[in-house]
Amino acid sequence: MRKYHHIGIPTDIPRENETYLEKYKMYISGFKESPYGVEWMRFEPDSPLPELVKSIPHVAFEVDDLEAEIQGKEILIMPNSPSKGITVAFIVDNGTPIEFIKVEKITE
Repeated sequence: MRKYHHIGIPTDIPRENETYLEKYKMYISGFKESPYGVEWMRFEPDSPLPELVKSIPHVAFEVDDLEAEIQGKEILIMPNSPSKGITVAFIVDNGTPIEFIKVEKITE
């Protein structure tokens, strides 16, 4: 399964209700309020993320099998966990970054 999750748009304009992600030295905003999954991303100058992610919008998809989605692709960011229960990876397709998100099902 591959399902649209959001579009990430780089910006240098501070926005209301930004969340700071220290690991990536970036601010994100808008996703929770947008019915269409628009997420704004503002980066500190020393953000460790690739320039392609910092300068080109990306589309993100929620997937069931992250490893299968990236197999044989040009990997831009290796699988990593930005928060508990979430694993993400980026590939490059046709010159643009594509993000895949795997959400772990939590059973209680």
